[in-house]
Amino acid sequence: MSVFTPLTRAHVSDWLGQYDLGALHALDGIEDGVQNSNFFLDTAHGRYVLTVFEQLQRDDLPFFIELMAHLSRHGVPCPAPVATHEGSYLGEIAGKPAVIVSRLSGRSPQTPTVAQCAAIGRLLATLHLAGQSCPLRQEHPRGPLWRQTTAEQLLPRLPAGDAALLASELRAQATSPSQALPRGIIHADLFRDNVLFAGDELSGVLDFYFAGVDDLLFDLAVASNDWCRDATRDSALDPARTGALLAAYHAVRPLDSKERDAWPMMLRAAALRFWLSRLADAYSPRDGELVATRDPAEYRALLCQHIAADQHQPWLDAVIA
Repeated sequence: MSVFTPLTRAHVSDWLGQYDLGALHALDGIEDGVQNSNFFLDTAHGRYVLTVFEQLQRDDLPFFIELMAHLSRHGVPCPAPVATHEGSYLGEIAGKPAVIVSRLSGRSPQTPTVAQCAAIGRLLATLHLAGQSCPLRQEHPRGPLWRQTTAEQLLPRLPAGDAALLASELRAQATSPSQALPRGIIHADLFRDNVLFAGDELSGVLDFYFAGVDDLLFDLAVASNDWCRDATRDSALDPARTGALLAAYHAVRPLDSKERDAWPMMLRAAALRFWLSRLADAYSPRDGELVATRDPAEYRALLCQHIAADQHQPWLDAVIA
């Protein structure tokens, strides 16, 4: 979340006439995140979040919006889209598509606990199972094809050391034995700033705009890379937190031996994905107000740690032989 398209109270107040939300009370830009413009929106009827889409076009959005509506109806604590008087979830403001969703309570944890990591595991498994009945489907937009294309664009621009590491990892990913892993709709961006907690109680999951069909294990790798990374141990995954996340997931949707075998390379693929996106943002920054930036070096270090760890990654060996 960031603000690339500034909005005035007068503009938003007039625009809200197409919704049954009452008068505008407050409008505040949200700094966190890097893709869309987001605002806290308080009206006479409640508290909401307004998202203005900066890169996705209107035709790209029905899957993401319908997915949130579907998951909300199936017990996943995610924002529920708000419809206009005409029954549409999608509107347009400042010439760009926009949506209003319910605002959830809680705060994003900065230093996750073992209990919070277990809650993330349960959430992901519940989300994956609920997603199986979603009537809409589309591929994960930042899957293998995006990673390959983005890497090819970046390689000529990178310092020699980064270019060598990236080229080496692309070869490793391309030559890694492929396995038919369980697939379905994944969140694909389950970082700490996209989850809300009240203490150890998970109260909400946000930002589904990278969701799509991919290996379910990739979602676990993305989450583990953020929630379970130990900054005091050269970015290695903390065994206690990783074990708690995986065990809680396994209790809801059992993991199998193929997923265990694929886990080390999946952690690398997830680290590569976010190293690439942060590099792309660093080399092609966008203008905007309150724009959050993320350091590519963080995920470069994580990728190197996973390469060095090889097969010695925290897992559920006591559960899955």
